Amino acid sequence: MESLTRQAVTATLHCLTGCAIGEVAGMVLGTALGWGNTTTIIVSIALAFAFGYALTLRSVRSAGLTLRAALPVVLAADTASIATMELVDNGVVLAIPGALDAGLADARFWLSLLISLVLAFAVTVPVNRFLIARGRGHAVVHQHHR
Repeated sequence: MESLTRQAVTATLHCLTGCAIGEVAGMVLGTALGWGNTTTIIVSIALAFAFGYALTLRSVRSAGLTLRAALPVVLAADTASIATMELVDNGVVLAIPGALDAGLADARFWLSLLISLVLAFAVTVPVNRFLIARGRGHAVVHQHHR
């Protein structure tokens, strides 16, 4: 059986994939289109949740669950993980001076995203470990893959 920490790392990497796709897409869109910081952050968070949920939904549906049965599993599996990741990720970007004002060609833009996602991953692993140990979070998804 896979160790609890390894399960948490795997679950967090899965979460990071969806969050990173959504977060980067939102930040790029907001920056390229000249949206304000608040709009950019809101869109980034919404896209992070959308992509995170979509990746898990695809996985759960491929295990044979109907859409109706899969949705509660997806919400239970990912909500806390994505929320933690987005809180840390956006908090870090907000804390880095000039990160939100940097353009797409500015290294500060890309470096701040990289730093924020790495730190969000580090903070989210223990959250997922805690949830999995109690049969929650991605443990709910694993029940459907056996």
